[in-house]
Amino acid sequence: MEKTSQISKSKIAAYEATDYKVDLESRPFTLMVGEISTDLKDIYEEFGQNCAAFVTACNPLGIQQSDAENEARNAQLFLHLGDISVLVIGGAGTDPTGAWPPEASYLALGLDEEAARKIGNRWRQDAVIWADADAMPRLLFLR
Repeated sequence: MEKTSQISKSKIAAYEATDYKVDLESRPFTLMVGEISTDLKDIYEEFGQNCAAFVTACNPLGIQQSDAENEARNAQLFLHLGDISVLVIGGAGTDPTGAWPPEASYLALGLDEEAARKIGNRWRQDAVIWADADAMPRLLFLR
């Protein structure tokens, strides 16, 4: 039986179209849902990892918050990720149409699917981006 989501089809389409930008100092790159990332594979190899999550604490449940609220939430998320991840790299989820403002985010190496879901639920997100050893980002819907 296929699971259904409480998230609207239009919101799912927006998440699928988002550019998930990773601000790696030596070579910034963009993750795309459903597309294998050779850059992510390289980072896995460099740090001896085989999974990662791209997460934010901004705009819980897709409801826009103030910049100050989003910054405070993301600062707390960064501290938490630092305790559970091998490496945390800043980034942003960006809407290629510009209709939704960029959301500060983090790529956290070494988070398995269960940990990624827990982070997303803790920060009241609709979904998180997660990739296993194949380095293909996929959406994990949380509601």
